[in-house]
Amino acid sequence: MKNLLTVFAFAVTMLLGVQTTSAQQLSQDQSRPEVIAKTEAAKLTEALDLSGDQSRTIFRALVAKQVGYQKNVDGKDASSAAVIAEKKKIDAQLKDAMKKTLTDDQYSKWLKMNN
Repeated sequence: MKNLLTVFAFAVTMLLGVQTTSAQQLSQDQSRPEVIAKTEAAKLTEALDLSGDQSRTIFRALVAKQVGYQKNVDGKDASSAAVIAEKKKIDAQLKDAMKKTLTDDQYSKWLKMNN
């Protein structure tokens, strides 16, 4: 009986360990909007010499863009009129956020980087 309880306790411990490992792996998934936006925001902060406030605002705008793309653009027919319109809308929102946040010089550099 004691051996049976020991085996059961060991099995439960192993099961919980596997779940914890899986949860940690999911939180570091490279396809998450926050991870993609953080990487892009870091590049822009370096390239455009952004302040802390600018970096945070740009990060939020990039997360919104990635979420919009994943919901409405990714995996759908790229030639569909609805998808094209949604992509243009999302891109226009990002461009507007960038124009409000960046200085004129930073904004022109950003436009050159994206073209």
